Amino acid sequence: MIYAEDEDDPFPVDDDCLFTDTFSQENVYRLMGEELRIKQLFGANLGVAAPVWEAALHLCRYFEDQSVELRGRRVIELGAGTGVVGILAARQGAEVTLTDLPLALPQLQANVSANVPPDGWPSAPPTVLPLYWGEDHLTFPSDWDLVLCADIVYLPETYTLLVETLAHLCKNGAVVYLSSKMRREHQTQGFYEEHLPSRFNVQLVHHDDKQNNNIYRASKRADQ
Repeated sequence: MIYAEDEDDPFPVDDDCLFTDTFSQENVYRLMGEELRIKQLFGANLGVAAPVWEAALHLCRYFEDQSVELRGRRVIELGAGTGVVGILAARQGAEVTLTDLPLALPQLQANVSANVPPDGWPSAPPTVLPLYWGEDHLTFPSDWDLVLCADIVYLPETYTLLVETLAHLCKNGAVVYLSSKMRREHQTQGFYEEHLPSRFNVQLVHHDDKQNNNIYRASKRADQ
């Protein structure tokens, strides 16, 4: 068992050498007064969906620092990975749907099951569903309050699909929070300066200079 505050970064800088061997690791995170036990299964199949990336923890801490109200909100998380952000929201009383590609769903479901509060979920157990951006997003409703995204902006070929998916999910006024490591090699800045503003009003609400991590708040433009 590893407690997050005592953990060194176990991931190599070069993504190409991530997780050639398969192993698991359980970490404990203390966030917003909750203690979450998050299992990470590292292997070639899961790739970047395996770890708890720092951007996810930045978003959780931002919610705590800004006292963002989660109780009673309908929340969907995109590219949830280990589920730490969405599970925290559910522990805080949100009605949460966690989405990712099918390969990531067993890890997501296992972490949901491992984090059932002693008195049960305050709202409802998180739902875990597959979602391919730009393909099956229309099968999801548009009546969310919040859409959460942590470190999912790293493949330029997916940026148009992501914006299309967000636009559908936010049809009825949902607010999007996106937390991103600002990687020059992945043109992350370009997503926030060009792709997302094409359909959303975008505001930078937090910058961590040490980690080079930004948090943005976005809402769909009225003309969209």
